[in-house]
Amino acid sequence: MQCDYFSDGRCASCTLMGVPYQRQLAEKQRAAATALAAAFNESSWLEPFSSPPSGYRNKAKWVIGGRPTEPTIGILDGSGRVTDLRHCGICEPRLRESFGPLADFVGGTGLPPYNVPRRTGELKNLIITVSPAGELMVRFVVRARADVAPIAERLPALRQALPQLRVASVNIHPEHKAVLEGSDEVILTEQQTLPMTLNGITLQLRPQGFFQTNSAVAAGLYRQAGAWADELQPTSVLDMYCGVGGFALHCAPRSATSIRGVEISDEAVAGARQSAGDRPGPERFTFAGGDAAAVDTAADLVIVNPPRRGIGTELAHALNASPAAHVLYSSCNVDSLAKDLAAMPALRVRSARLFDMFPQTRHSEVLVLLERAGG
Repeated sequence: MQCDYFSDGRCASCTLMGVPYQRQLAEKQRAAATALAAAFNESSWLEPFSSPPSGYRNKAKWVIGGRPTEPTIGILDGSGRVTDLRHCGICEPRLRESFGPLADFVGGTGLPPYNVPRRTGELKNLIITVSPAGELMVRFVVRARADVAPIAERLPALRQALPQLRVASVNIHPEHKAVLEGSDEVILTEQQTLPMTLNGITLQLRPQGFFQTNSAVAAGLYRQAGAWADELQPTSVLDMYCGVGGFALHCAPRSATSIRGVEISDEAVAGARQSAGDRPGPERFTFAGGDAAAVDTAADLVIVNPPRRGIGTELAHALNASPAAHVLYSSCNVDSLAKDLAAMPALRVRSARLFDMFPQTRHSEVLVLLERAGG
């Protein structure tokens, strides 16, 4: 794809911009196979799952800069100023359509954008998510609770400009630190969750819940996991790092009488519980908050979808010694995946597939099906 921001040197986030897409995909597959060569051979790989090379991101995390009446939304440059990226081509078209009205709305609140080098101002970040149905969740990250009122007062005007807006909230983030948001969230709308429907299954996303950034590829990822679960016919499933329940709700064959999910985020757990109520046999599902490393891993099928650092030695050893016949491991970092697989010698790779969740970058997702040796 052609990106003027990249060509002009204003944004270098997409490090593979300009590389033909099929070449990107082939290079990612080759890199993953090389990193994981010690764990399994090429015959274990299924065909990579591709993505639209542009217009794929369902979420934008923008920094707010500029002047109060003329805000910019985008990313910080090396000097701490904001480069406006409201026409970013990797964002879904329906997401891009919201950027102009949102920038106008921000400018009308009278709240000054936060100046990172000077540590002054109030409006910090803008986080926008679009659902597969085209509905929006908008979150304003501000410095103080007093900043909520000017946003809430003008919300009717924003809803008129963006009739597809379903959830709006203000996140309070008073500290000057390199994290995008704080823990305090004020929801301004009656509707508190954004329905994200993939493969006929509706996942309820709350403001501080995690959801995969590429809806089309996430749907493919969950379909693959569900197909493997249907083939295995487990009687019990444990989804660690379950988030809003994407894997658990897709990996629930009729054979499974118990499907448990564990997640550190209470917001995500609340969304997962709500989503489970719409699934066949809702009584089979149990979602709880907690640390995945401290959970009893006894289940026929265990699913792990950890952050980039992987599951770590302690949990890898626990899974290696557990009675689980199969493990589904979804990883966004093949290096940490390779370390974790090396710590689970009792589990061998049966199949694997690369999912191109992030075109124009070197990042991807790899889903691996492990089975217990001799099982």
